Amino acid sequence: MDKERLIVIGGVAAGMSAASSFKRLKPEGEAIVFEKDYFISYGACSLPYYISNDVKDFNDLITLTPKIATDERNIDVCIRHEVRAIDIDRKEVTVFDLNKNEEKRYGYDRLVIATGGLPVKPPLPGIDLQNIFTIRTLIDGIEIKKYIDEWGIFQVCVGSPECLYVNRFGENKRQMKAVIVGGGYIGMEMCESFKKRGIDVTVIEKTDRVLGNMDTSITDIVEDKIKAEGVKLLKETSVEGFAGIRGSVTKVITDKGEIEADLVLLSIGARPNTELARQSGIELGVSGAIKVDEYLRTNKPDIFAAGDCAEATHIVTGKKVYIPLGTTANKQGRIAGENAAGKNNRFEGVAGTAITKIFDLEVSRTGLSPAEAKREGLDYSVTTIKGRSRSSAYPAGKPIIVTLIAEKGSGRLLGAQMVGQEGVAHRIDTLAACLSARMTVYDVARLDLGYAPPFATVWDPILIAANAAIKKV
Repeated sequence: MDKERLIVIGGVAAGMSAASSFKRLKPEGEAIVFEKDYFISYGACSLPYYISNDVKDFNDLITLTPKIATDERNIDVCIRHEVRAIDIDRKEVTVFDLNKNEEKRYGYDRLVIATGGLPVKPPLPGIDLQNIFTIRTLIDGIEIKKYIDEWGIFQVCVGSPECLYVNRFGENKRQMKAVIVGGGYIGMEMCESFKKRGIDVTVIEKTDRVLGNMDTSITDIVEDKIKAEGVKLLKETSVEGFAGIRGSVTKVITDKGEIEADLVLLSIGARPNTELARQSGIELGVSGAIKVDEYLRTNKPDIFAAGDCAEATHIVTGKKVYIPLGTTANKQGRIAGENAAGKNNRFEGVAGTAITKIFDLEVSRTGLSPAEAKREGLDYSVTTIKGRSRSSAYPAGKPIIVTLIAEKGSGRLLGAQMVGQEGVAHRIDTLAACLSARMTVYDVARLDLGYAPPFATVWDPILIAANAAIKKV
């Protein structure tokens, strides 16, 4: 190889960020991205809004095409190319071209593994029946939307709970029934997507609440909201299998009975896609994710890992965690590409900051939940207050529930959660910044936050919560 070559395994957030940052620093170098799928960069977090028809065309979700990557960024993108082996001693990868059904080998100077995550799909009876979907890739979203579109083109008797659908062949059909297995972020977002399409929705959650480790001060409000929107919620219920007719799912079998289903969405988490790394002798860490240091280096020379296949350090506990989020993937990918180009930049870690829209609710979290703080053996307090998004004298203000988790004694902020109809997103980001600065609730209470009646109260809900938390630590 005449030019210094970076090979990236996997596109999308981490992979394309790595290739792009490498080329910015080393324009004379060569960057090759091998992507097994058809798409290299798209907004996966927008898939629920594509399925709901808020986003009409899946092309609107695509942020970078192979042609633009090649022509404008000088990155050699090879779609439908699967890397099947890494020869660490020879510094080569074996690649199978799915278009031509042929295998080739490519040498590298640096390698970034960005193979992403895979949806959890438990080996239950009937799991391979048709119309049981997962939703992680753009292809997944396209397939789900296509199935819904072909089921019913338009709704007759709009507004009636007993609506019929008419498909393109003119045949009357009953209302579609969808079962969502798992009450996490995606499961909750998909409730709204399916309801917007006029679908009857049931959510099955194995634990005692939706949204996993979030406090009941938040999850109770979310559960009340989805039920008010007509979603059936079955908590502490386990799925035991699926039944079908002519190869398509018709029932979800649980420990509490059977539920009719025309569509099933498995939304029970993700696992790191690390089989290739494992077979190559690359060390795995938390939850089977690739073990990396703060520079995103693996245990093998000149090999980095980033995104949903890699672990990260939690900024609150200092421990390695697996929290697959698009924001993390983009940041890790950028740093991995920079370091592959010769830099020595650190990835400081994650707080698990996340926000989601559930009907008209904004729900967010950062840092540790009470359950996570307990698992860490921390002595902590939980403080929940009710504030307002705007001044009471200004019209259209909404309630905001804020929950703070703080360490007793030191008063160190450990985490925060919020729910409300507006004003949640920017407030959780403020508290995420507080976590990065290792601030105490005393520090948070003294923050000089902006005030104007259309945007906040004189005492912002964050400040009210921090002052209440001081009394408990």
